[in-house]
This record gives sequence, C-alpha cells and structure tokens, in this order.
Amino acid sequence: MGASRSLQRSSPMRLLIALIGLLLFLWWMIQPPSTSSSSSALNINLPDISSATPTAALHPPKKAPPILHITMNNLSATAHPLRNQERLLILTPLARFYDEYWQNLLKLDYPRHLIELGFIVPKTHGGNTAIAGLQEALRRVQNGSKKHRFSKVTILRQDFDTPIGQTERERHALKAQKDRRAAMARARNSLLFTTLDPGIAWVLWLDSDIVESPPSLFQDLAMHNKPVIVPNCFQRYRENGAWKERPYDFNSWQDSETAQNLGRTMKEDDILLEGYAELPTYRALMAYQRDEKGDKHTEMLLDGVGGTALLVKAEIHRDGAMFPTFPFYHLIETEGFAKMVRRLGHQPYGLPNYLVYHYNE
Repeated sequence: MGASRSLQRSSPMRLLIALIGLLLFLWWMIQPPSTSSSSSALNINLPDISSATPTAALHPPKKAPPILHITMNNLSATAHPLRNQERLLILTPLARFYDEYWQNLLKLDYPRHLIELGFIVPKTHGGNTAIAGLQEALRRVQNGSKKHRFSKVTILRQDFDTPIGQTERERHALKAQKDRRAAMARARNSLLFTTLDPGIAWVLWLDSDIVESPPSLFQDLAMHNKPVIVPNCFQRYRENGAWKERPYDFNSWQDSETAQNLGRTMKEDDILLEGYAELPTYRALMAYQRDEKGDKHTEMLLDGVGGTALLVKAEIHRDGAMFPTFPFYHLIETEGFAKMVRRLGHQPYGLPNYLVYHYNE
C-alpha cells in the first residue's frame, strides 16, 4: 500500500506538469514589465511637468540643429544698400487692407530676395477682413515666379484688444490719442521684436494706408545714410472736381521753447500732441516746410518723427530704440521713439520736399 502511494506521487505525468509549471513561473519572472503598465505607474507617481517643460526638451531631435555663428561687425547699413546687398525688413501694422497699398509696395524696385515683410493685425472684425485680403495678395506673389517672391513673410495677430474704433474720426479724436498711440506702440514693438533677425540691415516702417510713393523709396532714403529718416506725408483729395493735395502727418517736427515749457507744466503721465488747437506747441512742423520747387533731398533735423514711412538703421533698434507705450518725456509712440533715439546719441532727419501719399478716406 505504501509503495503504491510513492509511485503515484512520483509518476512521470505529475513530474512533467510540475516541471512545465516551474518553467512558466521562471519565464514570467524574468520578463520586463510592459510599456503600458510602466507608463501608468510613472504617471501616477510623478508630477505633471507638461505645462512647465517644453515638448522639445522632453524629446530631443534625432539630429542636432545647426549652430549659427553670426559676426555682427560684418553687417553694414550704408548709402549703397543695393551694391552691398543689404537686407531690408518692411514692417506694417495692418488694421485695414488697401489694394492701393499693396500695389504700391509691389512697385518698390529693390530686389525682393533682399526684402522681408512683417505685418501685425488687430483682433477685430476689420482685422479678419484685412488678413483675408493680405493672405490672398501674398498667395498670388509667393506662389508665383521665384524672382518675384519676397525672402520671408511674417504675419502676427495681436494678443491684445484695440482700445478704440478704426474710423478716421475716431482715430484722430484728441481724447482717444493716449490709448490709441499706446496700443499702436505696443503693436509696433511686438512686430519689431518678433521679426528683426541678425541679418537685417534696415527697417522700413510703412503704414498700410500709404498708397503712393516713388518706386525708389528705400534707396532714396538710404542714400542719406542717416540713422533715422522720414519723408513728408501728404494726402491727395478732390475739390470742385480738381485734384489737390494737403499735408497729412504732423508728427515730424522740430521742437519749440513753447512746447518744452508746456511740458514742464504737465503731469507726469500727460502727453504732448501735434495738430490739436487745445495743445498749441508752435513747433516747426515738417509738413509745412515743403518747397515745391526745392530739392527733394533737402534735409532737416527733427526732434519728432511720424511712422507713415520711416526708415531706421537696424542697429538703432538693436541699440534699444523702441516705441514707448508710456509717456516718455511727455511723448509717446513714434514721437517718443525719436526722443529715445536722441537720448541714445543719434539724430533723426526729415526730407520736407520728398513726398509719400496717404489714403484719402
């Protein structure tokens, strides 16, 4: 009876089953855990860092990106930009898209492979319309022959609201100027800081309502080789069936003792503005210095500048000259920019006899 139980306990079938069970157990023990179970455990135990760490930092590229070496001392902005193949950045705050502006831009005769464009569009219904018109115009050019394409185009959408309406009357009301000009300065700075790369030699600020200028606008301004220079901005209009023209931009001026004394009596956050009877500054406005028979390259020193067609050597912006969004010596936006340029040791200039024309609403 005892021998029979011993034979049952050690039968070949039971030994085989036990061996297979042992091998399965050992196989299970030595297998690595599955990816899904591992990830689940890590996600439970580790803090969520996705909001604090850029995705690129968590997933390094398989191939290291190139390292650029740029010698800024070799960058030139001279009186002969075409000869030296100097790159131009044209920047436009775009509240409305005028086809006349675009056609005028296309007529500029500087080689397009040396031109980059930058636009910033407000978060408004009008901005939606403007960006649609701009994109369609760009599509036709950038999908055309390589010779006619611009080197680079950047379109920004503002991340802040426009404080006032966009009709001409609303834009030019005195009570709206501080908020309006501050928002314009903010938009200009956003556009500038985003698009100014190390290879740019010149920056041309060209408003979206400049609809007529000489095709050689950039070269004509650059030939003066000034750190900051601005032409005179006029406007064509019809009166009694005849075309006439009148000064439009009053932000380019030479300062006056009257204006300086007025500034001394103002509160710290007040701003001085031109073209308003409530603020008689008696400055010498470039708009009224035009000599119809005079040389179009006649220069005048300026203390304030407008931004309708403003050429700046890129090194001036890199020095720190930006558009104040706050009262800077009682000046703001482009006029504050001119003041900042002078505080940095540079001199703005104007060309009273050289005209560009503003859209007539």
